[in-house]
Amino acid sequence: MKIWKKEEISTKILNERNQGYMSDHLGIVFTEIGKDFVIAKMPVNKHTMQPNKIMHGGASCALAETVASVAANYCVDSNKLCVGQSIFTNHIRPAKDGFVFAKAFPIHLGRKTHIWQINITSDSGKSISQTQLTLIVIEKSHI
Repeated sequence: MKIWKKEEISTKILNERNQGYMSDHLGIVFTEIGKDFVIAKMPVNKHTMQPNKIMHGGASCALAETVASVAANYCVDSNKLCVGQSIFTNHIRPAKDGFVFAKAFPIHLGRKTHIWQINITSDSGKSISQTQLTLIVIEKSHI
């Protein structure tokens, strides 16, 4: 089932929309949009690592929230916004180099809340982390 409510959705649009914001600073690039998921990649480099030379857990959470929040906002009417309310991440193994890939898909798309699952994997397909993000749906006029 296709979940997108807004007609115009493409990786080009998502990447242009995020230029100049935190996701751009972290090197997050949207790479694929399916009928019910979005995938983005992020480099493991000096902008996303901790001093121990592994990806920072906060960078993992930023990637997860970015990909799911962006996707969720294409699942609501144009007068609504989805904003993060709660994030829970399990870090499974460290990422040391290359890219990590985040695939976000909905678990629940309600009128007032969304719940998204985000699985982050390494270049080789190994699981790096799993995140569950709850978003609240609000009127744009409330921002």
